[in-house]
Amino acid sequence: MDVRNCKGCSRLFNYIGGQQLCPECIKALDVKFDEVREYVYDHPRAGMKQVAEDNDVTIAQIKRWIREERLAFSDESQVGLECEGCGKMIRIGRFCDSCKTKYINGFTAITKPKEEPEKKVTKGQGPQMRFLDR
Repeated sequence: MDVRNCKGCSRLFNYIGGQQLCPECIKALDVKFDEVREYVYDHPRAGMKQVAEDNDVTIAQIKRWIREERLAFSDESQVGLECEGCGKMIRIGRFCDSCKTKYINGFTAITKPKEEPEKKVTKGQGPQMRFLDR
């Protein structure tokens, strides 16, 4: 059992994984997320700073929701994050499309087993019976 202090309210709770928040703080954060999502929908041109101030959340939390692909701003908005791979501005997620493609191709190349060419068996090299001399 892993008992930790909640980063939000400092109460002890049984930590299972993910953010170090107790169940009550996670519920409160989900309510805040719904408020922010509605606000962004109603105010498509709002910037990240304005959204954070009007909804009493941190900019870091908004960025976390964007990186998790839970929150997306409209194309009219000036909000964008840097791709973690190349630094290009993106609207949602952690990587731009070209970096995603590059990483996916790299991972599939790593996970594919390399095929060994078949060895040709010539006479005298195949499995043979062997006898012990007495």
